[in-house]
Amino acid sequence: MAQQEADVAAAELENVDKVVPTLFEREGPFYKWIDTAEDVEISARDARVPLEVWSGGNFGHYDPDGGALGLGTAPKYDKAVVNSQHLRMGTQYTRKAEWATESGRKAVVNTVRRLSASAIAEFRRYVDSILMTNGTGVLGTVSAVSNDATNDTITLGSDGYGAKLLRYAQEVAVMDSTLATNRTTGTDKQINFHDTVAKQVKYPAGSQLAQVGDKIVVGGLGNVTGASVVSILGVPYHHNNASSGTWLGLNRATYPQIRANRVNANSGTIALSYVRRAMNVIGDRVGMDNMKAAVAWMHPAQVQAIENLGWGLTTIQKSAKEEGLNLFFNVDQLAGVPIRKSFSWDRSRIDFMVKGVWKKVVFKQPGLYKKGSETLFDIRSTVDGSPKTSLVFYYVISFNAYVNNPPLCSYIDALAVPTGY
Repeated sequence: MAQQEADVAAAELENVDKVVPTLFEREGPFYKWIDTAEDVEISARDARVPLEVWSGGNFGHYDPDGGALGLGTAPKYDKAVVNSQHLRMGTQYTRKAEWATESGRKAVVNTVRRLSASAIAEFRRYVDSILMTNGTGVLGTVSAVSNDATNDTITLGSDGYGAKLLRYAQEVAVMDSTLATNRTTGTDKQINFHDTVAKQVKYPAGSQLAQVGDKIVVGGLGNVTGASVVSILGVPYHHNNASSGTWLGLNRATYPQIRANRVNANSGTIALSYVRRAMNVIGDRVGMDNMKAAVAWMHPAQVQAIENLGWGLTTIQKSAKEEGLNLFFNVDQLAGVPIRKSFSWDRSRIDFMVKGVWKKVVFKQPGLYKKGSETLFDIRSTVDGSPKTSLVFYYVISFNAYVNNPPLCSYIDALAVPTGY
């Protein structure tokens, strides 16, 4: 009988590609931008942000022929208050995983070294995501749900983020639409499937847990109730023109000065007039002399929408020679305002931001959690308390974001999102 391939398989060499690509993104551009802003180091007490909220001076005519000048007035001050929120990310591996990849003769990559190097980038990505939220820690809104007796499959398609703010292996809570009811009853669920394109995630649930309209909330918040601010105060919290509720402890109805500037696109495509209005309304409120250089943050989907405007106005002039054809535009500014792109941004809005206006309060700078000099911790057996062959380390940060001049903040929202996003 002839020797077959199965007879020699044990002698065959196996080739392993030495390049190990990453099949997902770890970007955190907005956190990187705000991380270079001014830090205000604080204790566990609230930080005060003093604001001149009302003008003063009693102006009018008077009679210089013995008439009374009347009394005067003066500017009024008030304070906003902000405190830090505490975030952590745990990364865990086993000794066997470490030993199996500890040298080039065993593996094409040292997984523990790679894990340590990538953990800080992953942590920054998480922080970037939570800066996209409105202070309640909501990372997504449920638009559809199904259950196969093992997992809830959640589609998150009713806001501008989809599943973009969520991550594989992340622990989350499921809250009702009012954030008054915790459907996971205090026990967070771990995401075991994440599909950015389909805007879907899965987590273990023996029977259907989530409902349409529910909110997926960052894990560890515990008993979230009502509209209480429980998480990082992100972009939608500060870039908000609401006339009700509070902003950093101040009543929005009492102080219209603390409202940001909004241009409502009413589900329409970006228009040049929206951009001019978004900038000019700032000048209406603070004056030309007080306007500051801004940047326009947006998802690349809105960059495409701006490019589409250019296509509608373009005439191609062809000379009598062979030329390359490029129908795309280099969209890097909007009404003279530099564009900053983020794939984590709400696809349906553009935010005009001033760096000196955006700041941070910091209680604990980002870094490894330490106990003395120790940063790597054994997992303990629940049976006899002995160490297990599994180790964990943590990145932590205690901070919050705030703006010190809301009238300098402007945004366009309710924009139509180009097809395919």
